[in-house]
Formats: sequence, structure tokens, C-alpha cells
Amino acid sequence: MAGLSLYFEDGHDDLDDFGFDDYGSECDGIRITAFLDAGQDNLTPLGRLEKYAFSENVFNRQIVARGLLDVLREFSDNENDFISVMETVVRMSEDAEPTVRAELMEQVPNIAMFLHENRPNFPAAFSRYLVPIVVRYLTDPNNQVRKTSQAALLVLLEQGLICKADMEGKICPVLLELTEPSSDDDYKIEAVAIMCKLVTMLNKDTVELLLLLRFCELCSDARLFQVRKVCAANFGEFCSIVGQDATEKLLMPKFFDLCSDSLWGIRKACAECFMVVSNCTSPEVRRTKLSPLFINLISDQSRWVRQAAFQSLGRFISTFANPSSTGVRFQEDETLHGIPKSTEKNEHKGSCSDASSDRFPGSSASPGKSKKFSDTVIKPSQASEDPNHSRVPSSVKSHTTDCKLGQLDSLTTTQDQQTGDLFDSFHYWRPLLPDISQDLELLQGEGKDEVQRQEMVKEEETVPDLDSEGPATSSQIQKVLECLQPHLDDPDVQAQVQVLSAALKAAQLESHSDDTDQDVLVSESGNTKNPISTDKQAEMDTHLLNSQSTSPVLDVSEPSCVEAGLTENIVEVKDTNKYEICEEEKSKVQNVIPQQLLDQYLSMTDPVRAQTVDTEIAKHCAFSLPGVALTLGRQNWHCLKDTYETLATDVQWKVRRTLAFSIHELAVILGDQLTAADLVPIFNGFLKDLDEVRIGVLKHLYDFLKLLHVEKRREYLYQLQEFMVTDNSRNWRFRYELAEQLILIIDLYSHYDVYDYLRQIALSLCSDKVSEVRWISYKLVVEILQKLYSCGAHDLSLNFINELVVRFCHCPKWVGRQAFAFICQAIVEEDCMPMDQFAQHLLPCLLSLSSDPVPNVRVLVAKALRHSVLEKPYFNEPGSAYSDELEEALSELRMDKDRDVRFFATLDPNRNVLDTAALI
Repeated sequence: MAGLSLYFEDGHDDLDDFGFDDYGSECDGIRITAFLDAGQDNLTPLGRLEKYAFSENVFNRQIVARGLLDVLREFSDNENDFISVMETVVRMSEDAEPTVRAELMEQVPNIAMFLHENRPNFPAAFSRYLVPIVVRYLTDPNNQVRKTSQAALLVLLEQGLICKADMEGKICPVLLELTEPSSDDDYKIEAVAIMCKLVTMLNKDTVELLLLLRFCELCSDARLFQVRKVCAANFGEFCSIVGQDATEKLLMPKFFDLCSDSLWGIRKACAECFMVVSNCTSPEVRRTKLSPLFINLISDQSRWVRQAAFQSLGRFISTFANPSSTGVRFQEDETLHGIPKSTEKNEHKGSCSDASSDRFPGSSASPGKSKKFSDTVIKPSQASEDPNHSRVPSSVKSHTTDCKLGQLDSLTTTQDQQTGDLFDSFHYWRPLLPDISQDLELLQGEGKDEVQRQEMVKEEETVPDLDSEGPATSSQIQKVLECLQPHLDDPDVQAQVQVLSAALKAAQLESHSDDTDQDVLVSESGNTKNPISTDKQAEMDTHLLNSQSTSPVLDVSEPSCVEAGLTENIVEVKDTNKYEICEEEKSKVQNVIPQQLLDQYLSMTDPVRAQTVDTEIAKHCAFSLPGVALTLGRQNWHCLKDTYETLATDVQWKVRRTLAFSIHELAVILGDQLTAADLVPIFNGFLKDLDEVRIGVLKHLYDFLKLLHVEKRREYLYQLQEFMVTDNSRNWRFRYELAEQLILIIDLYSHYDVYDYLRQIALSLCSDKVSEVRWISYKLVVEILQKLYSCGAHDLSLNFINELVVRFCHCPKWVGRQAFAFICQAIVEEDCMPMDQFAQHLLPCLLSLSSDPVPNVRVLVAKALRHSVLEKPYFNEPGSAYSDELEEALSELRMDKDRDVRFFATLDPNRNVLDTAALI
């Protein structure tokens, strides 16, 4: 028996090899038709169909199931026969053999499409006979049959062949039954996948009525993670269908649970659909709830979740876009266009302390004091405008805080009483106020009592004369100058050195000042108790120079305030760097999107991200940058400028290529001023990059150039020739794209520029080795000629025509002469020039080519004369001076020995024929 079984299996395989599996529907139809023919059994075709459809041989039933479409074609003309065939199909669907059922289900989409195209009563027949089969097979015990029915159902839904009533009354109830908690696990997982795909083809009311609540239950399925994963992957589709209200009330809690699921695959699926979910929520929910949730995903412990989150970050940020603030909107053709907008105000300006207080919790530890110190900040621009501007109040406040906390009120009160125009060798050159909030907290812990506060005030009134300390002060300033010598490359340090030099001279002169000057110095050094020895002072200076702290050092030995202020400036070289960092952070502050989202997006260019998250994270950043820029608006471009420049110089050419393809869209977002200042240099760099990057610039060259001013635009005339040179000469599509762009660019320049620059490029492209490039270049030549004539440049037009005649009509190669015939035809069809000018300068040359020895040339001459020239009234009128010459030339072409030439010379121009561009 084993041998017989093996022999039967081999025989079955042989039958498959003869074509039952490999033949198309045509061959299957021939075989089915053959067994339906009349034979010795005297059965009707329908009887013979039933005989084989219900044969005991499984293979016969498989063949009939596979050929049902051809059987229906045979019997579709007769209504009764058609119904009989459909009933046979229904009976076959109950076959006990799974392979027969699977074969039958594979044919259902094809049968449905045939019925839809050929049967007037398709909906009723399909709903009555085929839909029940599909629904029943969704619960078939055989896995292959179920998978086949699921695939067939999706095809039917995509093609729109299932009516709404069947979806609501037959399909949805089965899916709801299969997704019951008590349902089989395999059935439930498969049904959830179908339900999630089905929802995109149903309307909102149906989904809310039948599927929404069940979907919410499935999102919380604690037993099957596969169900939760499918729900997470399709969460966005449900949100898009049900709308904002249902999303926020029912779906958002489930989404939060899925985003915190224990399995990283589910969290990853949530990150991938985050943008779609965000689009279905209100701005308030998006900012207050979704943004913190997304930050959690970006900092997830799983690298795959972080990778998916960073890939979706730019798209999520784009959901915050508001046309009223961005200044641009999408039109119906999906292109960006500017909209009228009120005067833009840069809201990010403000003090460094204000900017950092929103982002760094430590800066707001003492709100009462931060208000007092924020008033002392002077903008660099203000200081540079007036070098003699009095900075005594701010500097006194700053250096008194470095003394004991108890001195603050008394010294501030004393200094406020001084005149603002007094020169001080220390306060004049003192930089901006450093952050000393941490030191203040330490001082508060020391708990100086009121007695010490009063004693310090008394000491302030009895400070000894500083005449004896004049040399010491000068030496301290000299030491500060020596410390600044290594940093002379910094312009700010250079300015400080210049002021310090003046301060040094002033300090030396102070030793010979009068009593009034002494009183001023005494008031400014009120905290000095005892002069410090030279050795101790040098030790303190050395300690401060080696210190890494960015705030002044508070010595426990209570040094004098003047001395503390002077030594403080050694450290404040570092405070300048801290101020610059603060300014950099301030430049990236905005209020359009949550700042944490922007910070995470800007960090995508960090090389550490490429190592810990995704090696192509910079590419994803570049891909979504136009959307982020659109969201932030041109008033916040300063937040993205550094990131964009970093991406433009990335070592990966894929990153630069991504930017090159989108730079024209970014130019629309930023406007002409920012484009000229920030994008043009990067655009110029892309022009000299690899061909893979240059093609992105070239494809949208016209879109970018039209946004520039005329003067800036003319600068690129000299660089267009560089596009003719490519890294690979076989890259003919690069030159083809250049010709297409030049056709558009012609409108951006004057006819003089077109003649001087674009004409030479066009003629070079006309001699390209690739026919596709030559064909598009001939159109470019025609556009140039039309530009010259439309601008009234008749002399330049005539020169260009003569050049075309010499280069093409008299070309020794037949390809050039053929090109001349094509150009003449295009000129006539596009009305690029007056017909009398054409007849005078081009027609004689075209007629001379009617006797060209190469048939390919004569073919295009015949087509140009018969289909274009003679269609113009100027040439076909009875009194035309050129009608005789044209008829004579066509007569010769009609009797040409080449069949194609005769065809085009005699063909009716109104007939549609194949394009002859392939002959070029």
C-alpha cells in the first residue's frame, strides 16, 4: 500500500508538472471547455460540470474549482445556466477536502470582478452566493482555508465589491463573534487583523456602532499580546475614522496603556502611529497629554522603541502646525504657498535668566532674588553702543553678592546713592553677572545674624585709605591681564584686555588722587578689614586660577570686597563662556511646541544618538526638518538654523541628499530674506557635492531660483554649465533633468541672459549621445527661440536660427539633420515665430531635406510637412506662395521607396499614430 500511495503521489506531481499549476487561466479554460464538450456519456454541459465537480476523485474537484471563472464565462449568456453554475459553486464550497475549498476561495475575487463587469444584477448575485462563502470560511477549521478567505475578503473590500449592508449585516457580526473573550486564540488574532483593516473601508457611524467598543476591549486584552500589538499598529486608523471626540473620550486612555505596555514591540507600534493619533486630538490634548507621553517613548529603555520614536518625532511635531502662525499653507495641489501675515515679532527675545528659568529648575530656586538680579543684566548691544554707559549699579550688586549675604542690603543702598558717572577701575570692565544662585543657598545656610550685619555696615564706614594698596591693586590687574593672554583669539577677551589696560593706568594714577577720589574708593571697598599679605594674596590668585567653578570663590578668611572682586574676574573669563552658552540656549527657546520636543529633535544630530539609537537618525532628522520648520514658522528659524547647517555638512551623502530634495520647500517656508542669508550658502555647497546630492538640487532648481531676487538669481547663470559635468558620464538622466529644468528657468531670465548662457547649454545637450536627452533638448531649443521672438529680439533670433541651420541642417551626421526636421515641426506647432519668418529662414532648409539619403530623416520631414506645416492657414491657403513647393515635396515623399516615408506623407493628420520620437 505504501508503494501504491507513493506511486499515486508521484502521479499527482506529474500532472502538476503538465500544467495544472503553472498554466494561466487561458489554458485552464481550454481544458474545462474540453471536458464540457459532448462525449460518449450523452450528458449536457451542466451535467458534465456537476459530474466532475462532485467526483470522488479529489483532483477532478480541484480542477473544476480552479476553472470556475472560465466555466462562468461559458454560461454567462444564459440566465438559467448562470444560476445553475452559481448553485454548483455553493455546493462545492461545502466540500470536505480543504484543498478544494482553498482553490475555490482563491477564485472568488476573480469571479466577483467578472460579475461586476458583466452582470447587471451583480450586487444581488454576489451577496446571495459568494459573500456567505467568504464569511463561512473565516471560521473554517483549516488554517489554509482561513488564510485564503481573509486574503480574498481584503481584496473584495479594497475593490469596493462588498456593499455596506453585507459588511454591517454579515461580516461585522462574524468578526465580533470571533473577537469574544471566549473565542479561540488563533481566531481572535486573525479576526482583529481583519477588523483593523476593515475599519478603513467603513464610515464613522458604522465603526462607532459596531466596532469601537470591541476595539477598546481588545486594546486591554491581558492574555494575548498579539492582539494588543495589532491594535497598537492600527490605532491611528481607528482614530482617523471616529474623529476627535471619540478619540479623546474612549481611545486616549487605551493609547496611554498601550504606550506603557510591558512589551517593547507594542510600545514601538504606538510610536510609529503617534502622528496619526495626534492629528485626531485637540491642540490642548496634544500639548498637555501626548507630548509628555511621547517624551517617555523617546527615553524608553528599549533601543527599538527609541528608534521608532525618533523617526516619528518630526512628524509628531508637524501636527502642531498652524497656518496663522507659520505664514504658509498647503494648496489643493499639495504645494506650499505664502499667505498674508501681520508683522512678525520675535517673541524669543528676553533676558538670559528669563529664558533659562523656564528650562532649568535650579535657576528658579530663589524667585525673590532672581527678580532683583535679573534687573542688572545689560544687553551686549547696549554696552557696545555706549562704552561710557554707567554699569556701577549692576556691578556693585553683582560683586556684593559674592561677599557675605548680610552685606547685600547695606551695600546696595550705599551704592544707589552714588553718582553714576564716577569711573571705577574694577566695575567699568566687569563682565555680565554670573549665576550665583547655588552660592546664595550656601550662604543662607550659614545663618549670619543681625549683629554681624550691623558690624559690616560700620566697617564700611571706617575703611582705611587705599593709597597704600595702590601697587597691590595694579599688580592684581596685571595678573588678570596675564591670565587673559591665552584667550586673545576671542573678540570679547580682546575688548576686556583693552579696558583692563586703561583700568591699570587709572589704578596707578589713583595713588596720587585727591581726598575726593579717596572717599569714592573707600565707599567702593567698604568691606575691607585688613590688607592681605602678598604671599596670601598670591596663594589666593593661584587657587582661583586653578578653580573649575564658574562662580566666585567665597574665602572663609573674609577677604576685602575689592580684592574679592578683582580675583573674581579671573574666574569670570569662564563666566563669559557660560553666558555664551546661555545665549545659545536662549536662541532655541520658542512657544509653538513643547520645548522638550524641540530639544529632543535638535539632539538627533548628536553623534551619540547615532551610536545609541539609530545609525540613520540624522537622515530622519533631515527628512522631517521642513515639517518642523513649517510648524515653528520663520520667526523661530533661529532654533533650527544650527541643526540645518550641521545636517548640510553631514558625512553621509544620504543626509545631504535628503536636504537637497527639500531645500526649495524650506525656502518657501522661510521667505526670501532668510533664504538669501541662510539657505543660499548651503545651496551653493550642494551644487558642488556628489551627483546623488546634486540631483536633488537640480530636480527643483526652478522652484528654488524663482524665490531669489533678480540679482542673486543671475549669479547662478555662471554655474548652470557645471551641471553638464557628472561623476559618471553614463548618468544621462542627470542631463535629461537639466534640460527639463532649463525649459522652466527660461522664464526667470531676460532674453539677453538666455541667449548668452542657456543657448550654449541647450546646443550642447542637443549633441548628447543618448536620444532621450537629445529629444528633450530639441524642445529646449524651441523654447529659447520662442523667448527671443516674444521679447522682440529679432537680431538675436535670426542669429540663433542661422546657428541651428549650420549645426543641424548641414550636419554631416543624419541624426543632426533629423533633429532639424523635428525642431522645425515643433516650431510650427508651438507658433514660436511668425510663419512668414519661418517660411523665409527655415522652410527652404526643411524642404531640402526631403531628398535626404537617410530614410529616418525623410520620415520626420514628411511628418513635419504633412502634419504641421500644411495645417497652418499661411501655407494651405489657395494663394500661398509656398503651396506649390510643399505639394511637390510631398508628392516625391508619397512615392518614396521607403514604406514609412510613404505612410507619413499620405497619412491623414487627424488620425492617431505612434509617436516618432523613438526614431530620434
